Amino acid sequence: MTKLYKDLSAHIKPESKQGTLINRISAIQHQTMCYLEEEFRYILEESRNEETDQIQEAVQEVADAAAKQDADAAAKEDADQSTEPCEDNEPPAAEDPKFEEYSGNVLVNITKIADELIAGGHELECCEIYMITRRHVLGETLKNIGYEKISIEEAQKTPWESLERDIPSWIQTFKQCANVHLPAERKLVQTIFSGYSSLSDSIITNLARCLFLQFLDFPEAVAFCKLTPEKLFKFLDMYEALRDNLSPIDSVFPKECARDLRKEIKACRCRIGEATISIFCDLENAIKSDTGKIPVPGGAVHPLTRYIMNYLKYACEYKDTIEQVFKDHSKIERADSTSRPRNNVSRSEKYKKNDAGEDRPPFQAQLMRIIDLLEQSIDSKSMLYKDVPLSCIFMMNNGSYMLQKIKGTPELYEVVGDNWCRSRSFDVRNYHKVYQRETWLKLLGCISNQGLTVKGKVVKPVLKEKFKNFNAMFDEIYRTQSTWVVSDKQLQSELRVSIASVVIPAYRSFLGRYAGYLDPGRQTEKYIKYQPDDIETYIDELFDGRKN
Repeated sequence: MTKLYKDLSAHIKPESKQGTLINRISAIQHQTMCYLEEEFRYILEESRNEETDQIQEAVQEVADAAAKQDADAAAKEDADQSTEPCEDNEPPAAEDPKFEEYSGNVLVNITKIADELIAGGHELECCEIYMITRRHVLGETLKNIGYEKISIEEAQKTPWESLERDIPSWIQTFKQCANVHLPAERKLVQTIFSGYSSLSDSIITNLARCLFLQFLDFPEAVAFCKLTPEKLFKFLDMYEALRDNLSPIDSVFPKECARDLRKEIKACRCRIGEATISIFCDLENAIKSDTGKIPVPGGAVHPLTRYIMNYLKYACEYKDTIEQVFKDHSKIERADSTSRPRNNVSRSEKYKKNDAGEDRPPFQAQLMRIIDLLEQSIDSKSMLYKDVPLSCIFMMNNGSYMLQKIKGTPELYEVVGDNWCRSRSFDVRNYHKVYQRETWLKLLGCISNQGLTVKGKVVKPVLKEKFKNFNAMFDEIYRTQSTWVVSDKQLQSELRVSIASVVIPAYRSFLGRYAGYLDPGRQTEKYIKYQPDDIETYIDELFDGRKN
């Protein structure tokens, strides 16, 4: 019909007798094009394979595995290259999805209709119908896999708890879209508009821009929400998704479109990265703001120590990503948390270099600064205890907990280094010595030989007083220290063994040497309250956190 109309128009003038025929043919052609437009829209919407969504899910599992394998390489490439990819080195083409959204016969019909519409001068209408229909289809597909479109304005008004629940869905959808749906859409466009490369490029570019910009609204909005430490790991998950799923872009889209999309994604990732750094650095404020004046009962591990060390342990599971974030997105230090007066140099200054004498990367330096601040905070909290031995137990508990977390986390141990661990182990041993001196050596002072003999004879009243003082002091120690807490079983055992090794031999020796000077019976029962085995039993009940 189109060819007939063109041939006749070329040979017959409209004002001639055959002009009426030309007008009728034009009207018929217009009606035909309108019908083809509706048919084109209907087939695109209604003739999709029913099993498409199920097949797409299976394909996504394969794409996820491939994306995971490429993650490290993508991270290295991103760290080494500038914003725009080097056009001289073409990235490997993404593998075409192994499913067909339309059957072969349906594709043949769609392609024929598209050819007729374009030949009939309805190229714009054809493209508009295709893009509107496919945007709708893609939207429905994403909705079916759990993704709900949300604007920046809506996201900024949404409570964090709701956004947090939406982040895994956004990540999964972004991965599936980048690795499955857009490559499939490119293949479909190239099939239907196979003879029109510039047209197919224009269509896929417009579809991609619309879809990606819609996706980027969500992380953009999340990056501007109130930043608190517990949000760090969700931000890192989004950052990794934006970083690790770029490879299909270069093979799916024309170069100019791919370059623009990379810029948009890079800018969004930069905002997520800067927010991530702010969150991590704000751990300093979390430590500084913990100014409670009530000591932890029993000298147990302080909740702040548990929180910070577990936070750092979990953060180090993202160590490579966080290091990249700090390297690529660090700005000048913020005055509210990281700057310090010149005359108050933190002890962490000496940790700017690692054990090998090399400068630490920014993330590692910040991590050491946080650990240093935590140590200073715990040291100040130990001053809340009026009892020196209990203060030592508190410092041993917290120091041992920090060492345990660091040594039990290879990534964290690699950052902190062996020198720091040896130094803190030395500190814990010193607190142990002070505790022994302030508690058990004072107890042994009750049964010293000083003043017991006069001219070679044992002074029985002095001996009785010594046994009496020993019993009273040991009773008080047991009553008090059985309520103290040492949750680390190894540290608890070491303390008990060291106490027993000091106290029991000395007491056994004193008892064996002087018990005979007391009259058997009532005197012995009154002044010799404990046998060495009793002392050992009671020592084994210390640090259990019992309530008297």
